[in-house]
Amino acid sequence: MARVTIVRPGEGELIANNGPSQIRILEDGGNTGHRLGVGEITLRPHTPGPIQHRHAQHDEGFYVLSGEVRFTVGQDDYDAGPGTWVIVPPGAPHTFANVGDDTAVMLSTFTPDLYVQYFRDLKTMVESGQPMTAETMTPLWARYATEISSEYRS
Repeated sequence: MARVTIVRPGEGELIANNGPSQIRILEDGGNTGHRLGVGEITLRPHTPGPIQHRHAQHDEGFYVLSGEVRFTVGQDDYDAGPGTWVIVPPGAPHTFANVGDDTAVMLSTFTPDLYVQYFRDLKTMVESGQPMTAETMTPLWARYATEISSEYRS
């Protein structure tokens, strides 16, 4: 019989990134044959997201649970409230931010799961004192077939 995995509130692998955001890994791919990774992303109010980027090897999904998240795709902004699903296929330039006054929480999917390890590596980088800049992020992203988007607006 196949094994069922249950992750309860407060469980999972907590990865905190520099204070204003955190991700809790709910599924690292170990239970799905590496077909799917799932994380819960929490963004404090007025938290910018990552530099606009694109992935070459995985789809990324975002389901907004609470708050409001602004997704930027190329030059276009989309505000997404609770109940909104956003799917970003490989090659699509994107970023997200919490521009509101309330904490935002999203459920995020990675198919396949390879990007879960990115968050672990990012945690190690931040804990070592390195800033999150284009220069420090580029080599990290390269390991996960991700690059800064040409549409990036500074």
